[in-house]
Amino acid sequence: MTEHKKRTKPVETPTEEMTTSAEGVETQGPPEVTALKEELTAVQEQCKEYSEGWQRERADFLNFRKRIERDQAQLNQIVTSNIIRKYLSVNDDMERALANRPQGAESQEWWNGVELIYRKLTSILESEGVQVIPAEGEMFDPALHEAITHEDSTDVESGRVIAVVQKGYRIGDRIIRPTLVRVAR
Repeated sequence: MTEHKKRTKPVETPTEEMTTSAEGVETQGPPEVTALKEELTAVQEQCKEYSEGWQRERADFLNFRKRIERDQAQLNQIVTSNIIRKYLSVNDDMERALANRPQGAESQEWWNGVELIYRKLTSILESEGVQVIPAEGEMFDPALHEAITHEDSTDVESGRVIAVVQKGYRIGDRIIRPTLVRVAR
């Protein structure tokens, strides 16, 4: 018998080539693996770029939201101040009426009603945070006071408020109406 020789075909192994990835690192491996690694690197870069863009947009949106809330709060303060300013003129009229009440009016019921209305108005203003700006005897402050006259005075030092002509009011740090004053020269 003849010997039969088996002929085997040598198994092909993928050729390993030296390739350079996107990061500049040399890698060894079959071309398919190298291509997949490069694609993975590109996708990771794109993912990072999208993530950073999303974070920037989110921060911009949060800043926008804060700005809108701040603007709405300021608008609310302005509207409240404008409405309260209108009621302050009514409050001034009530104070003048109480200061110039007719003789014997204290015993009349209608006068008690006028006083009740005045107390109610002042309590509403106080509940809204309205405060009277102190002025009598204080140093003149143009941020808080509006001088209507400058008068010579030997009793009061120069720059001090001599008299209040019309009360001034504020809500917190916001001046609703400055105090009208007479100032010593």
